[in-house]
Amino acid sequence: MTQTAAERPAIAVTVNGEVRQVAAGSTLGDLLREHELDPRMVVVERNRGIVRDRHAFDRMTLEAEDVLEIVHFVGGG
Repeated sequence: MTQTAAERPAIAVTVNGEVRQVAAGSTLGDLLREHELDPRMVVVERNRGIVRDRHAFDRMTLEAEDVLEIVHFVGGG
């Protein structure tokens, strides 16, 4: 039987300087969806390296102690 995200143990990751708990096994794509961020409208840095392949977000499993910086673009003028 597969565990839901709420049933999985949590790990700590740092997002934009703030420590957050996410379910173990969560992907970068999961994190972006949780925060209602469109992957096409963000730049993500993971452990000091820019993640250039947006198609990899759903395959990129977050690890305990990951440090993420997420910058999203806002339209307007």
